[in-house]
Amino acid sequence: MGDAGKRIVVLGSGPGGYVAAIRAAQRGADVTVVEKGLVGGVCLNRGCIPTKTLIAGVDVLTKARSGDIYGFTVTGEVTPNWAYMQARKEEVVTQLRNGIHTLFKKSKVKLISGNARLSEPGVVMVDTVSTDAAVSQDAHALESIPRHEAAPAQKAGAAANIADVLRLEADAVIVATGSDPLHPAFFDFSQPSIIDSTELLNIESIPSSLLILGGGPIGCEFACLFADLGTKVTIVELMPQLLPQEDARAAKQFQSALRKSGVEVLVRTRLERVDEYAPDHVTVALEDGRTLTAEKMLIGVGRQPNTAGIGLEAVGVAMDERGYVIVNEHLETSVPGIYAIGDVTGGYLQAHVASHEGIVAVDNILGGRRERNLRFVPICLYGRPEIARIGLTEDEARDEGFRPVTGTFRFGALGRALALGESRGYVQLVVDHDSDKLLGAVMMGPHVTDVIHEVAVALEAGMSARRLGEIMHAHPTISEAVMEAAQDVYGESVHVAG
Repeated sequence: MGDAGKRIVVLGSGPGGYVAAIRAAQRGADVTVVEKGLVGGVCLNRGCIPTKTLIAGVDVLTKARSGDIYGFTVTGEVTPNWAYMQARKEEVVTQLRNGIHTLFKKSKVKLISGNARLSEPGVVMVDTVSTDAAVSQDAHALESIPRHEAAPAQKAGAAANIADVLRLEADAVIVATGSDPLHPAFFDFSQPSIIDSTELLNIESIPSSLLILGGGPIGCEFACLFADLGTKVTIVELMPQLLPQEDARAAKQFQSALRKSGVEVLVRTRLERVDEYAPDHVTVALEDGRTLTAEKMLIGVGRQPNTAGIGLEAVGVAMDERGYVIVNEHLETSVPGIYAIGDVTGGYLQAHVASHEGIVAVDNILGGRRERNLRFVPICLYGRPEIARIGLTEDEARDEGFRPVTGTFRFGALGRALALGESRGYVQLVVDHDSDKLLGAVMMGPHVTDVIHEVAVALEAGMSARRLGEIMHAHPTISEAVMEAAQDVYGESVHVAG
């Protein structure tokens, strides 16, 4: 059998799984995707897209409330319509989800709704679900299963939502089952006051108060969102700063911005116990003796891989102590023919990393020998303000033996930022003193989650800071700050005083 005719089964249809499936189909492979929930995975249905849609709505709300800055007056109080915001969020998600179904159909990717488990290398058993609305929208979902040598193995009449058990034989399996919010046993998640990020996204009404445990990206984005909606927000973080993985300067400025927006920020703070669970509130005690009460408490202390119950142990796939699948740089697991991509492998829990790994895994299944490239991964926070970084920070560069120098341009001197009324921010480039090579960047301010990709291209191209500073940039744009920061490395930015 040639590589183009290989049978590939993908477990999961998130940003790693669906991209891998479509790429494999484009290359001529015979592809089946097994999805137990909604197509698109966490990112589309319960993560990236829903949160950014709500944040976009709140951005408009915030600007309307600040109309005097832009020269207009809003008559009456500007208030959020949460039900409509939720409806718009669902419209956006549904449109994108339907788009994936259309891409599957066009690419002849077969989709099965059900729970998959590996019974042996190259064999996937699927308890098919007969009531998945997402699959029922697509007539192609089950129509071509015989091509994948799938046949009903038995009837599972004991479970009302199980139609058949199918056996899929594959030349390669890609595990792309993603991750879910971590539920520490310390908390009783059966209580209505204790929620995770998925539940908060779909909450019926805006809470009057919200206690957030965990100052990582998820906690900080929700803090910005609900503070702007009028919720009294408190965020508790054990480490010395919010966003512990971020550049210290950016984290400090973001923390200051949160406080200015009314968020109570408690760092170096440990939660000792839960004193009271109630239908309408939760009360917790901190290690220093203080108590906090809130209507809802978001537990945002991490994520856990979806590796349980899919047969990985049974076929000998190696995992670490936390349950993440161990892979090499080719995305191969310890079992030949089984690959794993995205959150399920740990490391960067980013949708774009999963998509990149999905393409690399498919290339390798179809005869390549390609390594994933995680040298320059854009990391973005969609708060107020936005933060974006890539490559090495100044401290990381020093730790790796470089002699770093930096160039910085602040948005207070940036025409586009001033026109937008958002002059809080900067771009900092990190450069190797000896070679003049660009090493990384940290940005804060409006639209930096888009601008960061200019630096991504420069890093991949091995560009020097001087060359980056010589490239003409349109005026007025936020991207000009990258050029100015590159020039500032040599003290040559004409818009930096002294």
